[in-house]
Amino acid sequence: MRSWICRVFLTIPFFIIVSLDSALAQDEEVDVIDVQGNLDNVETIETVSTLDPQKAALYSAVLPGLGQVYNKDYWKIPVIYGGGIIIMHFINQNHDLYNTFDNALLAEVDGVEETINPFDRFNQASLQNRRDRFKRDRDFMIIVGVVYYLLNVVEAHVSAHLKEFDVNEDLSLKLKPSFQPLPGQYPAAGFGVALTF
Repeated sequence: MRSWICRVFLTIPFFIIVSLDSALAQDEEVDVIDVQGNLDNVETIETVSTLDPQKAALYSAVLPGLGQVYNKDYWKIPVIYGGGIIIMHFINQNHDLYNTFDNALLAEVDGVEETINPFDRFNQASLQNRRDRFKRDRDFMIIVGVVYYLLNVVEAHVSAHLKEFDVNEDLSLKLKPSFQPLPGQYPAAGFGVALTF
């Protein structure tokens, strides 16, 4: 039963790599502009950009955390692997409990005297409800694991974009108290937000 979990977690990176590879391999049309003069001092995205977001996403799809290494966000690697370990623990725990209650249900309903239900305080309906609950929880945690994996890839891509975002001293946010007069009532108190670029 655990082999299908391994297959799921091995096939997802394969499909992501194949889709990213086909997206990167598409031909792009380039517009040509004829400009006269000296272009040595003109900055382009290629001269300013040091990180490729698609490469970061591809690295993170191949091995979770590798895109964060490419972006030099080393502190995120323990978070990624810690979350993955916790998710895998709950998948394994729910799978083991599902198998335990499934075997107990089989022992309850098989009609053979030699097989004994280890949970003698549970009847057939209760055993079936618990088995189904642990199966549902296991399947939900597999979905959570896939979403967590995809968030890792998206985070590497977005982080590569935002590393070069210009945050200078002119950007500020000011919070100040505000009073708004209301006709026939007391003034309303609140906060005003001023964002300057």
